[in-house]
Amino acid sequence: MLLDKIDLRILNILQNNSNLTTKELAAKVNLSTTPVFERVKKLEKEGYIKKYKAILDSEKLDRGLMVFCNITLKEHTRKIGNQFVKDILSLDEVVECYNISGDYDFLMKVLVRDMKHYQNFVLNHLGEIRNIGSAHSAFVMGEIKNSYLVPI
Repeated sequence: MLLDKIDLRILNILQNNSNLTTKELAAKVNLSTTPVFERVKKLEKEGYIKKYKAILDSEKLDRGLMVFCNITLKEHTRKIGNQFVKDILSLDEVVECYNISGDYDFLMKVLVRDMKHYQNFVLNHLGEIRNIGSAHSAFVMGEIKNSYLVPI
């Protein structure tokens, strides 16, 4: 699917505010509601729009400590890697996880209440995952920029 300027504008508007009605979105791109509705449905079907979400305030929900944790595995086989991914997916505290290149194998973003909660997470959850060689934690002191926007 080739995207034209209107499709790109729709995507840009929606990623800033996905709560707009079709009528409001149509007014912003100077089209009537029917073609805008059809374009949005096509963008969803083609996978340009994965889902719509509410972005929550982690501090207000008692998850104010953000930690980036770099993980190195002891061994690198498909079976071990798949088991690690399965184990990580079951941990609620891990809100993002990326398989990366370089000195570490995975980078995780962890949200917890406080240092004591993180200690419990490391000892009783992360520590139970087999084949982790090392885990290095970096504690976020302040958030400078947090954008879910894809540059268009």
